[in-house]
Amino acid sequence: MLLQTPPKTYTPAEYLELEETADCRHEYRDGEIVPMTGGSINHNELSGMLHAYLKFALRESNYRVFTSDLRVWIPDCNLYTYPDVMAIQGEPQLQEGRTDTVLNPLLVVEVLSKSTRNYDRGDKFVCYRTISTLQEYVLIDQYAVHVEQYAKTPDNKWLLTEYDGLDTVLSFAAIPFQIPLSDLYENVQIAQD
Repeated sequence: MLLQTPPKTYTPAEYLELEETADCRHEYRDGEIVPMTGGSINHNELSGMLHAYLKFALRESNYRVFTSDLRVWIPDCNLYTYPDVMAIQGEPQLQEGRTDTVLNPLLVVEVLSKSTRNYDRGDKFVCYRTISTLQEYVLIDQYAVHVEQYAKTPDNKWLLTEYDGLDTVLSFAAIPFQIPLSDLYENVQIAQD
């Protein structure tokens, strides 16, 4: 009988120390360090395009927009993660002693990949919902023109709105911004079946 060795677990402090010198980014999931999957051209086009439009549109407002270089700490789930794009209202609340880890996203956007889409829709979304400042979660499909928007209602329910087709306009709920999917998906190569 083969005995499996349990995976090594790390403390948050050990993870943060390792992440400082790592060649690639990793998520921290309750003691486990998980390498982030490599991005595709479509993934990069979608996250880059949205970040650019948001950054320009919100430049003279009380919102700050960040890319996946900035980490979010979700203490209720013991999770460090890197959203593809996030917006914060006002000033970022940083984890004590950190300049690269925020606690108060208002909007989180993830571009779905085949390897992470179930996680992004499931356990990761459960964890994001524990952040009191989070008001909107947007999932962008990189394989089809399709966006899922979850907006928090005043009675703490999450309302799903789906957007399909290049002639559709994505209207954000937590920030004053909308974008036609034709602009968001510019230069994205969608495989035709």
